[in-house]
Amino acid sequence: MADDIKGLTAELARDPASLVFLQLGEALRVRGQVDAAAKVALTGLQRHPDLADAHDVYARVLIDAGNVEAAHEAWRRTLQLEPRHVGALKGIGFLFYRYGDLDAALDHLETALSVDPTDGSVIQALRRVRAAAERAAAEPVERTADVFAGFEGSWEGILLVDDRGRVLGGSLRNARNEDAAEEVAAYLAGASQEAQRTARLLGLGAWRAIVAEGPQGHLYVSRPSEEALLLVKCDRSIPPGRVALMAERAGAAARAWLEGEPR
Repeated sequence: MADDIKGLTAELARDPASLVFLQLGEALRVRGQVDAAAKVALTGLQRHPDLADAHDVYARVLIDAGNVEAAHEAWRRTLQLEPRHVGALKGIGFLFYRYGDLDAALDHLETALSVDPTDGSVIQALRRVRAAAERAAAEPVERTADVFAGFEGSWEGILLVDDRGRVLGGSLRNARNEDAAEEVAAYLAGASQEAQRTARLLGLGAWRAIVAEGPQGHLYVSRPSEEALLLVKCDRSIPPGRVALMAERAGAAARAWLEGEPR
């Protein structure tokens, strides 16, 4: 691998306009040199902005860097340039699966399979998504309830979702006072997986909480159970330590509700 990267780097240096940057970017990505891969991919995109494969390589680098939204946009651009690009169809199908949108995931993966019926990775992904869709269809409709009735004070939103990004209880509104629960729930599932992957790579063990502080407020994400995620949104005036205590209280209520116990 090292010799391949050295040779590809030398070739690209001799001819900066060469499409060898596609191979070099992918080789660096596979080796785990994400920053170097991103630099190669971006430089190639600047020279070849209308090349679908260039956007596809960059999207895969972005996924490895944990930038899911930018990867989605890069794959969306790939499909604008080449609507039946297998790599982008697989990539976006994977993202929709993570978001919990199984229908959209199936649509993209089935299109990818129609382009290349021999692609083993697409076949495997389709089996996984179809199995998830069958399980979801066989399950009773998830109960939603005001799990957090009685929680008052500086709470601005408490949301309980399952590990597939479906709302189980609570509510959440954005700055325009619009219901944001479903959209946020879908992203939470992906954020949880990224946190788990990062913690594993760093040898930190299982993650317990994600804390975000912004100019308008705080967010606290935790896992009340192995199958659920809890998001708490509080006003900026509440100290982070107090937010953690409030989230702990909400987590206890969520666990009790999930286990069918009275609070």
